[in-house]
Amino acid sequence: MKAVHCVLICASAVLAACSRPEVPPEPVRSVKLIRVGTDGLSATAEYAGDVRARTESAMGFRVGGKLVERPADVGQRVKAGQLLARLDEGDLALSSQAAQAAEAAARTQRDLAAADLKRFQDLLAQGFVSPAEIDRRQASLRSAEATLQQAQAQRAVQGNQAAYARLQADAAGVVVAVLAEPGQVVAAGAPVVRVARDGPRDVVFAVPEDRLVTVRPGLGATVRLWSAGEGGPALKAVVREVAASADPSTRTYQVRVALPADAPAPLGATARIVLDTVPGLAPSQVLRLPTSAVMAAGPGKGSQVWVFDAASGTVQPRDVNVATADGNDLVIAGGLKPGEEVVAAGVHVLTPGQKVVRFNPAQ
Repeated sequence: MKAVHCVLICASAVLAACSRPEVPPEPVRSVKLIRVGTDGLSATAEYAGDVRARTESAMGFRVGGKLVERPADVGQRVKAGQLLARLDEGDLALSSQAAQAAEAAARTQRDLAAADLKRFQDLLAQGFVSPAEIDRRQASLRSAEATLQQAQAQRAVQGNQAAYARLQADAAGVVVAVLAEPGQVVAAGAPVVRVARDGPRDVVFAVPEDRLVTVRPGLGATVRLWSAGEGGPALKAVVREVAASADPSTRTYQVRVALPADAPAPLGATARIVLDTVPGLAPSQVLRLPTSAVMAAGPGKGSQVWVFDAASGTVQPRDVNVATADGNDLVIAGGLKPGEEVVAAGVHVLTPGQKVVRFNPAQ
């Protein structure tokens, strides 16, 4: 009986083994491939901007008070030293008078201490006072002299405060904005008038993040004014300044292009700017990929792509250097060669050496 049970158990095991399905091989993943190209990023671009003075000063009072006069108006030309605005000088004048009176009182105390010392020195010569009394009178004189110096400094400060009630132009220019009106109480340092100084002028425009790689200080540019029409003169200019950070609201970078000294460019005029090609950034040297083809290699490890090897039918990761963005594409500065094929989508599910086949939309 036991032998029969053993035979049945063995037969059941054999049948179970025979009925177990074989594990199918891992299917080859179908991936979309893209060939690395060099026709993505234009080396030149055209922008719109406006003409501004090289230096614009937002001028304000160095003291606070009530604005009683503002002879400067928008568009008015001003000379150096010309009155732009004036505060009520009543309180400032009283403070200056009080400082002058304090100085006079301190001077009187100093003179009295000096005369007192002279008198006691004569008494010392006659033997009527001790040398210690002379020491006290000398100390009193030094204290009076220090008080006088303090009063003189305070009088000078109050005199300056009274002069600060008059806002004058630092240099010749034109008023481009008025920020306060008579009767208004302004704080010290608050802008009252903005003046564009005479002299060099710039064209100011904004560059988006994906075009920043095409702009750098010293780069040449051609500027045409809208008011001059299509046949207007082309002004040769140079990029003078590129903002170090983007505007938080527009995410663009402000660029200033220096105009020639004799350029007929009125303030506020609209201009078109065409930048020259950045050396070393010709279109033939720029590789680009869609953003879906690039993934993060890991914390602090940069970016990578999956390169397809046609001979083995496998993919391998490769580190790349991303220079900037160009619309929905990324500009690759290193790590790839033109003509190589990389996986264009689904890069996060691949493994090194994995076999893949080219995606065929017809299948």
